[in-house]
Amino acid sequence: MNDSPDMYFACPAKGFAPVHDEFSEVIILGSFPSRQSLLKKEYYGNPQNHFWYIMEALYTIDRKLPYSIRTSRLAEHRIALWDVLSGCCRTGSADIRTRGPVFNDLAGFLLSHPTLRLVVLNGSAAGRYYHQLTISTPVPTVILPSTSTANTRVNLEKKVRAWEIIRTYTTQ
Repeated sequence: MNDSPDMYFACPAKGFAPVHDEFSEVIILGSFPSRQSLLKKEYYGNPQNHFWYIMEALYTIDRKLPYSIRTSRLAEHRIALWDVLSGCCRTGSADIRTRGPVFNDLAGFLLSHPTLRLVVLNGSAAGRYYHQLTISTPVPTVILPSTSTANTRVNLEKKVRAWEIIRTYTTQ
């Protein structure tokens, strides 16, 4: 298989399936995977992204564990991962360069997961895209500071404090 970076950025690039189980209580939605994430085939695959640092701080999920174990540990804490977009045209990883967004069926996902108690939008781009959809659901949503290191307005310590809200919505 050819793993050249351009292979993953054919227009439109395709994102990932959700990481979840039938007990998920919180779903964390990003906008669309970064270039490094697409290459690694992992949510938050850029080692500089603060997502796994935050999960380590909140749930003691060692960010250096293999990806499959980290996502299993998230599931143990009843946390699901997905993106608002299933595909788009984008050069590089910056959300501002996103063109031709294709949306995931988030309304269907929410309907089929009655255990969900909170939708977390990872950053303002995910929030903007999510709110373009007219989803009728009693599940509350919250936009949290982006875990991307491009978000220089909020340091890691403040991000961890903001993200602590998800612990109040999970029973594990």
